[in-house]
Amino acid sequence: MSDRTREDTRKVRNPRPWLMLALGVAGQASSTVFVSTPAFLIPLLHTERGLSLAQAGLLASAPTLGLVLALIAWGALSDRIGERWVIAAGLALTAAAAVAAMFVSSYVALGALFLVGGMAAASPNAASGRVVIGWFAKERRGLAMGIRQMCQPLGVAVAAISVPLLAASGGIAAALAVPAVLCGVSAVLCAIGIVDPPRPPRRAADGETAHPHATWRPYRETSLLWRIHAVSMLLVVPQFTVSTFGLVWLVTELHFSSLAAGIVIGVSQFAGAIGRIGIGVLSDRVGSHLVPLRWVSVAAVAVMLLMGVASALGSVAAAVILIAAAVVTVADNGLAYTSVAEIAGPFWSGRALGAQNTGQFLAASIVGPAVGALIGWVGFPLAFAAVAVCPAIAAPLVPRDRELSVVPE
Repeated sequence: MSDRTREDTRKVRNPRPWLMLALGVAGQASSTVFVSTPAFLIPLLHTERGLSLAQAGLLASAPTLGLVLALIAWGALSDRIGERWVIAAGLALTAAAAVAAMFVSSYVALGALFLVGGMAAASPNAASGRVVIGWFAKERRGLAMGIRQMCQPLGVAVAAISVPLLAASGGIAAALAVPAVLCGVSAVLCAIGIVDPPRPPRRAADGETAHPHATWRPYRETSLLWRIHAVSMLLVVPQFTVSTFGLVWLVTELHFSSLAAGIVIGVSQFAGAIGRIGIGVLSDRVGSHLVPLRWVSVAAVAVMLLMGVASALGSVAAAVILIAAAVVTVADNGLAYTSVAEIAGPFWSGRALGAQNTGQFLAASIVGPAVGALIGWVGFPLAFAAVAVCPAIAAPLVPRDRELSVVPE
């Protein structure tokens, strides 16, 4: 057996990367449960506590606002001190915010704690991605990041199953116990179990040449990161159009029953989560994250146009088309995320991943009111066709693999 073969065998058998991935998924999913919890409190706040939908919606948006405000800062801190303590500290602060929110009676205080908790919950977003990139070899990162990208649907699913039931029986405090416990346990596990991936020293020792990444300034020296950020923001538009308006489209436009529409949406979410892993494996097979990202952009154009046609014709194939759209429109996340981390390098990836997530959250916050207004103005068929313009613009912006030659090895 050659030395190279022995080395590859050791990489495959080494359990540490998979343990780091498991801890990263647990931390990210736990923080997602906290961020998602207020949205599932809206029925309680509106029907039993007397808040208007606007007031309840404002409370529900507070954690997401906190995420946007803190993502880049947490990423910069992980660049500076490493991933382990950033993730553990952020989850511990999130748990503390959830516990404190259990004992407040003022909705202003509750909103403030949701905001602070959201800021703390931003820590695993960039840092857990760095852990995965750092511990997995390039040829397996697509699969690993595809698994990691399941954190969001997993966290939302946990919140959707547990929070409404506990809120109905025990109120806000009982519902907040779920994210408090999950984030607290995850904080302890991550503090004990996560090992920061090895990375080169920032400064060269006497007589040694500095590592190429030590002087790499990815935002100044190339447009690659800017273009991927733009691509991801454009692809957020069809993604959130499908997730936000898919249910109402099936019920009001195509006259599905609420039960049938709910089943289609549930299947589409599950299929989308599995699709993230599939596209990650595909990127490993083709040896590129950017080529499949371009394919996804083109496919997003096709599925949005198909949704427009199905809406115009009232086609019974709408359910299948919606499921396909749900798979396609979330498939870019892991590909773009991995590309950003690889291009940014070990000293910039935290900030770059924070910027990546910030751009996506900002774009997502615009989709609801903008596309909703567009649907009200021109109807579903033309609105879906208009949304297809965004991935059409994104496709040519995706960098080519040959452009990566400027990135230090």
